[in-house]
Amino acid sequence: MNPVTSFLVFVLAIGGVVAGYRGNLYLGVPLLALAALVASSLKMANVWQKFVILRMGKLQSVRGAGLFAIIPVLDTVVAVIDERIQTTAFNAEQALTRDTVPVNVDAIIFWHVQDAEKAALAITNYREAIDRVAQTSLREMIGSSMLAALLSDRKDADEKLKIEIGQKTAPWGISVTSVEIRDVAIPEALQNAMSRQAQAEREKQARVILGSAEAEIAGKFVEAAAVYAGHPWALQLRAMNIIYETTKERGATILMPSSMVDSLNPSAATLALTLAGSEALASGIPPSHPGAGASKGGSPAAVGNGVGDAAGFPQAAALSSPRI
Repeated sequence: MNPVTSFLVFVLAIGGVVAGYRGNLYLGVPLLALAALVASSLKMANVWQKFVILRMGKLQSVRGAGLFAIIPVLDTVVAVIDERIQTTAFNAEQALTRDTVPVNVDAIIFWHVQDAEKAALAITNYREAIDRVAQTSLREMIGSSMLAALLSDRKDADEKLKIEIGQKTAPWGISVTSVEIRDVAIPEALQNAMSRQAQAEREKQARVILGSAEAEIAGKFVEAAAVYAGHPWALQLRAMNIIYETTKERGATILMPSSMVDSLNPSAATLALTLAGSEALASGIPPSHPGAGASKGGSPAAVGNGVGDAAGFPQAAALSSPRI
């Protein structure tokens, strides 16, 4: 009973009791009868409610929000429909996908009653019917979908369920707002297999990327080799820089073959002859004179092994004997 009806019934009942207590039965009895009549005839619907009223078994009207009255005994309120958006959770356990994988799917449907007359008269219990229709539609959708599509394309599955359930519930005056799949659970053994497959795919992609990087690096090395082929001094400087970068962080001793040491230095013999020629020109002796290879002090330069005398050719000796 709504507050307005309750208040009116209370006032009329109190008036009838008081009148009867004072001995005025002619007023007390009608007031009590009027209170009973108001209690059974005066109804009030909230803004989200619809009252479906039958009169002697036939549809009389569907009343909306506000205060209204019905005829007692003749009129009957058979359903009070809530037109607000409702939610219904449903699931499908051990449903097989198209590729025969058992899955457990949980979903939720948002719906509301669009036509109160159909919801009250076209079906016995529309709430239970929505739950059953949602479950069967979910199983049908799972059976027609591959597991990969079900896991990755949730929005497509939601839209498909919404359309399918909406078509089935439309004759009952029910409109489906949306359907959302909350969880898709697969067997643990299959989860492990899918995890290994994903890991293998990532390793494959990493190796492909590494191979591409190696190919690019090899191409750069080929270009560098072409540059170094025309400039051997650049290669020697690069090798010396690599050794310096290797040993600059912490003290270390590196042992290298003599041939590698010679490759890091310019030709000592060539440098010695160049210096000897420069001194000969400075002293007025032609470079081809037998004494051109001697120093000013008269000591000849030893050029046989590419290492000059320390006094005569200090620069050549320093280059041919680096300390690493």
